[in-house]
Amino acid sequence: MRGLFRLKIAADASAQVDRWLGTQTGEVGAIARTWLICLRRRGDDVRVVMHDGCPTACVDGAAFASVGAFSGHVSVGFFHGAALPDPAGLLQGSGQFMRHVKLVPGRSLDRPAIEALVTAAYDDLRERLEADAATSR
Repeated sequence: MRGLFRLKIAADASAQVDRWLGTQTGEVGAIARTWLICLRRRGDDVRVVMHDGCPTACVDGAAFASVGAFSGHVSVGFFHGAALPDPAGLLQGSGQFMRHVKLVPGRSLDRPAIEALVTAAYDDLRERLEADAATSR
């Protein structure tokens, strides 16, 4: 099992994320907001920090997903995406670990399938954290 990708959780992370959200406009901004809210709602233990210019959802400092906004699309990225079940075939990418879902304004999307990926990514990270804690004892 791959090690956890940990980020420092800053005290002012919410302010940084809010500033980022303030720069996202139009349909791309609305899509980014929707999926950032979805990430935050996975659990009370989720914290969002800025990493590489994108809001990144973490539990105990370990990243599980991010939202990137670009000129014509939004990318919901999953740090352990290659290990996630994807029955709808939404995940893109060929990297060893990362995968993403590309969301384009005006195109239909399978919201339940994307939400299932977000939940699977959160659950997968919780399992990885538990395994990491067990090996650290």
